[in-house]
Order: sequence, then structure tokens, then C-alpha cells
Amino acid sequence: MLCIGIESTAHTLGVGIFDGKRMLANEKDMYRPKKGGIHPRMAADHHAEVFGEVLRRAIAKARVEPKEIDLVAYARGPGLGPCLKVGLAGAMALASRLGVKLVPVNHCSAHVEIGALYCKMKDPLVLYVSGGNTQIVTREQKNRTRGYHAMGETLDIGVGNLIDVFARSLDGEFAHGSVVEKLALGGKYLPMPYTVKGMNMTFSGLLTDATKQLGGHDRKDVCFSLQETAFSMLTEATERALTLTRKKEVLACGGVAQNKRLCEMLKLMAREHGARFATSPAEFNADNGAMIAYTGLLARRHAMDWRRTDVNAKWRLDEAVI
Repeated sequence: MLCIGIESTAHTLGVGIFDGKRMLANEKDMYRPKKGGIHPRMAADHHAEVFGEVLRRAIAKARVEPKEIDLVAYARGPGLGPCLKVGLAGAMALASRLGVKLVPVNHCSAHVEIGALYCKMKDPLVLYVSGGNTQIVTREQKNRTRGYHAMGETLDIGVGNLIDVFARSLDGEFAHGSVVEKLALGGKYLPMPYTVKGMNMTFSGLLTDATKQLGGHDRKDVCFSLQETAFSMLTEATERALTLTRKKEVLACGGVAQNKRLCEMLKLMAREHGARFATSPAEFNADNGAMIAYTGLLARRHAMDWRRTDVNAKWRLDEAVI
């Protein structure tokens, strides 16, 4: 069965194709503002402009004919409303043209499922870390459906948002976590707010403090301290969940899971508990359409007529089922 997946939750418009066994295509185009963060409507305009070209590239890369597509999946949420609506409009048009059904996919769920597939994990404890979300979750099987249980999460902003906003305060231009990761190399630790409550955490105070410290300390030291503090919080909360669940697998997924230092800390923690740690390939930790296509195949029992579909910008992972 061939499924085409459309990702449009934030800055990336992605189109991926899965045939049930392997990925055939994973094309994307990213909106990059010249300054500041993502403007939802400008990002949506970008997605609408590049949709056709990205779709054509994906179909060409997969070497399939449009008439061979059996299913269309789209990211229903969570994400930026205007961006989600562009993805839905494209998915509806495609499904209508091909005469196939649509499958709504939870963006966070797609990160988890594609990660479990490529890391060959059956029952992992998952740390999902992205710009808008930071959660510690487990997968729950109930009869024929699979759901998710949130054991802990951020109580304010996502860790990716923390790092991206701080990165922009360094030079004012569009930047993300990789800038902070590079500057952090060789830095020295400065005391910063550390807030973990059980398996929940908060990052707003850390962002405020780190931004203030830029005025009196070397940027490398502030970047290093921000990373070490935030990632220690995540590792502590994940370790608490691992001790409670006694899982033997730990999976990190989402954009921030591309950070080598975070993965190093999680790997050491997992090893101490006799668990295997892995993170998704970078291609799938970043937003992409292939993960939507794959999860759409898993959730195909929820396929519906394209006229009944919608978006949900605040769709939580623990509300999704596949």
C-alpha cells in the first residue's frame, strides 16, 4: 500500500512516500525568515508557494504514478494554524483528485513511530523534544489501537523554543539550536535556574536568566551553561521515568534530539540502568513528510472522506491513537 504524507506544522513543508516497507521519497522545503522567529502567515504563504514543486519532486523521487497512491496522510496538529491549513488544503485536493481517503496524523506521534521503526525499538520510553513540545511518554496498546501516556512534560515552553529564542538573542538573525551547540563547545559552567518537579520541568526562567547573563559573561560560557542545565533537567526527569517504568529502551526524537550533547547525557543515563538508548536519524528528527506517510499507514483504520477532515493546532500526543 502506497501512502503519501504531508507535513506543514511549522517552518517545513514536507512530502514523503512510504510503501508499507520502506521510504520511497522524503522531499521538503523550509521557510527561513531573515530575522526573528516564524511568522505563521508568512510561513503558510511559503508552504502554499512551494507545495506543488515539493510534491512533484517526491513523486519523481519515488518513481511512482499518482494513480498508484492508495492513501493520503496529513499532519492535523499540533502546530501553527495557518501552516496546518495549507497542508490540509493540499491533502484534500490530492485525495479528491486521486479518489482516496485521508488519514489525520498527530505530528508528535509521527516522530515517535518513525523513531521506533528506524531504531528497531518495540517498547521504548520516549523523550520527545522539539520547538513546541517537550514530553516524556510511553506507548500504550489497547486492543487494536495504540495510544500514548505522558509521564512528564514542560509546564511552560518547549526546550527547542528555549534554545531557538536564546540563539536569536545572540545576533538577532534567524538561528536555531545548532548555533548554541557550536558555541557551547569549550565553555565553562555558570550557575543557572534548574527547575524539575517530579517528571515535569520549566524553561522560561532559564531563558530569562541566560539572556541576562549575556551582558556580563562570555557567550561560549552562557551557551554551555544553558545547554548543560536544560539537558540535565531533561535527563533527570527521563531517568525518574525510566526507574519507574523499568523500560529497557530509551528513544529520543524531535528536532532537539539532533543535539550530540543531549544524546550523550541520555546514553550514559540509560546505560547505568541497563537500557539501550537510540535516537532517530537526523532526517527524521527534523520535520518531514515521510514520518507522516508511515504513521498514516499505521493509522489507516482512521481514514476518512476528505470532506470530514480538519486541523487541531493544540492536538496533544496523549490524545492521539493509531
